[in-house]
This record gives sequence, C-alpha cells and structure tokens, in this order.
Amino acid sequence: MYIWHKSQWQHIMQQQAGLPHALLLRGRAGTGKHDFAIELAQTLLCSQPNEPHVACGKCPSCLWFAEGNHPDFRLISPEDAEISDEVPKKKTAKKSQISVTQIRQLIDYLSLSHHQVNSRRVILISPAETLNLASANALLKMLEEPPSNTLFILVASQPQRLLATIISRCRAIEMPLPSKTDALAWLKTQGVIDAENALNYAGGSPLLALQIAGEGDVNTSLVKNLALGAKLDAFSCAPLFLSIGMERAIEALQKWVFDLAAYRLAQSLHYHATHLAALQALSKSVNLKALLSFQEKLVDAKKIANHPLSNELQLENILLHYTQIFKPVNVKT
Repeated sequence: MYIWHKSQWQHIMQQQAGLPHALLLRGRAGTGKHDFAIELAQTLLCSQPNEPHVACGKCPSCLWFAEGNHPDFRLISPEDAEISDEVPKKKTAKKSQISVTQIRQLIDYLSLSHHQVNSRRVILISPAETLNLASANALLKMLEEPPSNTLFILVASQPQRLLATIISRCRAIEMPLPSKTDALAWLKTQGVIDAENALNYAGGSPLLALQIAGEGDVNTSLVKNLALGAKLDAFSCAPLFLSIGMERAIEALQKWVFDLAAYRLAQSLHYHATHLAALQALSKSVNLKALLSFQEKLVDAKKIANHPLSNELQLENILLHYTQIFKPVNVKT
C-alpha cells in the first residue's frame, strides 16, 4: 500500500462489516488506484488478515490470489490489455474497451455458487471508464440487483465517462494526489534522479512520474521533433508518439502547446523549463489563433483516445494540424 492511501485504507477497513455492494475508486491517473484495489481485494478474501487489516500472504486464499487463479476473484479490464496500474500504456494492437461479452461471461460466473460457503466474491473492473455503452448497461443490471456476498470495485481515472446510473449505485472513494513531500520521497526510493521535474511534468501523479522518468530517451525524441514546428514530419513521427500510448501522446502534445501558449502570452513555462530556447523560437512563428484552436482540437481528441479507431491515422492528422499552426492565416481584404 502506498503511504498516501493510508487514510482511505483505514476508512474502508473500519466499514468492512457494512461495505456496500459496489465501491468506486476515483481520482487522477498515476496515483496507484489499481494497485490499491488489488491489495484491497486480496485482503478482503484473505482468511487470516494481519493487523492493521492487511492480507497475510500465506493462507491458501492469498496463495491462490498471488497465482492469479483465486476462484472468488475476477479482474475485468479491456480485452488483451496489460494493466499494472491505471497509467495509460501502449495500445496500438490491443483492444481498449471492456466488451459486453466480458460482462456476460461475468454474469455466468456469478450465477455459480461461491467457492466457499458464506465466502465473499470480489469483482474488480479497471479502468471502469473503458466500459462501452453495451457493457455498461449490462453491468448496471447487475448493480441494480447485486448477487449476495459480492463486492464490485470500480476504478476510474475519468469517472465522468461512466453512466450516471452506475455512479449512483456505488459508494465513491476519493483517491487524491499525494502530497509533494510523499510523492518525492517515494520517487527517490524508486531511483528517480530528477524526481521533482518528473513529478511536475506528471501533474503530481507519482506513478506517472516514474513511468515518464523511465522513458527519458523517448520523451527527449518527442520534444526534439515538436521543436521542429512546421518542419515536423507527421507521418514518420506518429509511430514514435504512439509508442507511449494514444492518451499519453495527446497529453504530451497538450503540455507542449500549453507551454507554447504560456510563453507567447506571458513569457512563462510550466512543463518544459529546460526547453526554453526551443519554445522561445517557436513562439515567434506560431499563429496564436491557430494555436488556441489546436488546443481545443486536442481536448476533443483526448475524449476519444480509447476509441477503437486507427490511432496512427489519428495521430498523423493531429501532428499535421500541429505543423499548420506555424503557418500564417490568410486574411481576406
């Protein structure tokens, strides 16, 4: 358990006897919500948890859990996805939605009897915002008439994408960002050298900062290409951007153009202080109206980042628009 989750853990453990049928863990990406949910599921299924309410790691239940075949636990995530935390990963050839077939299979599983008499079952759905409309409605029916002794744990970094009716049937647990002190201390234990810059770039999310720090060469290449401005080759660069995942690619663009706008308007930078010279040079040729319009386009693109379309084609189009913000807008006279 991460130190910044201690109060949330204690709150849930104190309510353990009266937990509702569904919890919604919601908060920023990169704070460890998925890891928290996994540890919570293991502890709730443990036959002899230690004090202060932590899975023992030794009982048959914990051993089954560690091996990934606990009969009373199911993890539902986007098909074929590899999820260790909620930080978006590369998804070029993987499905990015939880399908209705997965939920129907879950319904079949829940129709079976529990592995042990009076035992609890735990269903973890992460990230819950990747439910599509059909799978969300199928899940809603289960939440409306929940099976006995079954706890649903939904993890969401973008809870606004969930059906309001699903949210209303869950008890929300806020998973806030850790304090900067806690986040920096943890990053240093992970061997991150420039922890403060990584944390600032990640918006205060420590697990995202750790991932960014481990992608140093890739991020350097991204910035190097973005610094080309109108000369950037959108078609050759798209695979490079996609190598960090569609959501992360769009976020990287958002942070870069945010700093470009910030420098153009107020000579200040938030994310790329070490790239002052490049942004200063680009600010001289950028068309402000086109830049602001491009920022809006990125917001729209972020909303559909997980849509099962051709991500490479989308990125090529976005990067082409980026090069065009450095071209003057024709004004009719």
